[in-house]
Amino acid sequence: MSVKFDDFLQEQLQDPELKKEYEAFQPEHAIIQAIINARQQSGLTQKELSERTGIAQGDISKLERGSANPSIRTLQRLAAGMGMRLRLEFIPDATATFVKK
Repeated sequence: MSVKFDDFLQEQLQDPELKKEYEAFQPEHAIIQAIINARQQSGLTQKELSERTGIAQGDISKLERGSANPSIRTLQRLAAGMGMRLRLEFIPDATATFVKK
């Protein structure tokens, strides 16, 4: 019997320790996926994006694999190379347990 990835993931996330680690990685994964999606929507290869931005194709590949952490400046250059703007946002965290002063 074949198990769907989403079903498997939900089962694994029942482990509180694994869930905590998974959630900690979520922002990084979201950035990686956003870079890949934007590049593909722009119809560009990594090489073409490299030529437009001056960022080495190997570095773009590292960003998309998650083996490098981009600066805000790098993200802005990537966005401009794809004819886009960068937008970052902070959103409320329902699980946060801090005291407002």
